Amino acid sequence: MDDRTVNVVGAGLAGLAAAIELSRKGVKCNLISFQPSERAQSVLAEGGINAALDTMGEGDTTEEHFKDTMKGGCYLETESAVRNLTDNAPDIVKELYRLGVPFCSENGRIILRNFGGQAKKRTAYAKSSTGKMIMTALIDETRKYEAAGLVTRYQHHELVAMDVKNRQLVSISVKDRFSDDTFTFTGSTILCTGGLNGFFEGMTTGTAANTGNAAAIAFDSGVEFANLEMIQYHPTTVAICNKRMLISEAARGEGGRLYIIRNGKPWYFMEEKYPELGNLMPRDVVSREMYLVSRRDDCEGEVFLDMTGLDDNIWKNKLSDLRSEIISYLHKDPAKEPVAVSPGIHFFMGGIKVTDEHETNIRGLYAAGEAACKYHGANRLGGNSMLGALFGGKTAAASAAVSAGQCIVKKTETPVGTVSSPEIRHILRDVLLEGLGIVRNTKSMNDSLQKINTLCDKTEKNSIDSKRIKFAAAMLNSALARTQSLGAHFLMNDG
Repeated sequence: MDDRTVNVVGAGLAGLAAAIELSRKGVKCNLISFQPSERAQSVLAEGGINAALDTMGEGDTTEEHFKDTMKGGCYLETESAVRNLTDNAPDIVKELYRLGVPFCSENGRIILRNFGGQAKKRTAYAKSSTGKMIMTALIDETRKYEAAGLVTRYQHHELVAMDVKNRQLVSISVKDRFSDDTFTFTGSTILCTGGLNGFFEGMTTGTAANTGNAAAIAFDSGVEFANLEMIQYHPTTVAICNKRMLISEAARGEGGRLYIIRNGKPWYFMEEKYPELGNLMPRDVVSREMYLVSRRDDCEGEVFLDMTGLDDNIWKNKLSDLRSEIISYLHKDPAKEPVAVSPGIHFFMGGIKVTDEHETNIRGLYAAGEAACKYHGANRLGGNSMLGALFGGKTAAASAAVSAGQCIVKKTETPVGTVSSPEIRHILRDVLLEGLGIVRNTKSMNDSLQKINTLCDKTEKNSIDSKRIKFAAAMLNSALARTQSLGAHFLMNDG
């Protein structure tokens, strides 16, 4: 058997896609993850995955998908990369269907729904549990390669260090969270470590198990990042215990309507301001409008999502999971009464800067999924995240397979300061929220940066806290460097 091996850190959609692609090429994979795949962030994805299948007879094409993605991201993306993504989307969704993903279908025809920023029905879905269904299929597919000896799993292991010399990755160090033993892995590595939820603990729809530590470690090791100021606030979230619960965009895709009470009456502001797409404008636009109308003198504070007009078939066949979640967590039936919603942090468009082949500036290091910055520009379209993760993981694996060599695994000493301080985490969260909100201004960003810089003297050198502080400062510096509003980066300076 071929001894070539690639390390994949992260076992969500991007990580599994990479592991499967490597296995199909006959390359071994060490699949290293903080949690089992069944508990990865990707499981939480609800709404669907985009592909111009045109099963609804609307004349949709991959070219239109490309144009909508570029426009939604404010043309900040790389055109060639986005075209690769959208051209490959139909085959990716068909492959998932072949692997057993139970997309809603009719006589073998995958049914598509409307999603924000797209005029055509383009989003394939499995009720409102699409991420869970796709992950289940990929987990089963990966197990075949585990049984064949091509994939070796290292669950409950986290990245704690990287050794980079002369812009070449020498090794990564991972710690077993159960035994506290640390191991060094040499060889090519793909980072599929997800977004930066841990920098905004309790304020995101995603899991705080995505700590952001991997990003901080990579940044401290000289890995280049891009567009860190581009943080997506999803318009329809609800505060629950230590996180935000997502009310999927699918609810608006099926006819849910946003309103606020203005002068004593419901005002469906999105429909009035944006008659073409209404409630399905891109997420940055909807979140910003919610922010602005809730601060008007003639409006009462809360914005509501009205789903009471949806018929029983939609609730039963398309949104049953979502309805159950709302009833369970909020003790309200959305079919009978509107739900108060507000924007919450949902996705990070910025991340590790990669080429179209998902190579980083460090030789032997690749990145994919939400950890990477590639396909979403200044604002991600709903339905493109799972697509980007799957295509990115597959592309990164194809690139890493070329440079793959033998991997040596050995036990080593744990680096200094691998556990972050709750106090520092909470300070960073509060300061970043002040500077990187839905609407920003230069003064608040500078004030936040100043507060973060004062923390440097309070942490041990080379500790994870010191690396997190440097990374948080990079996020603010990235925002300050972009002096004009673009997508999720919206400036409203005083005076």
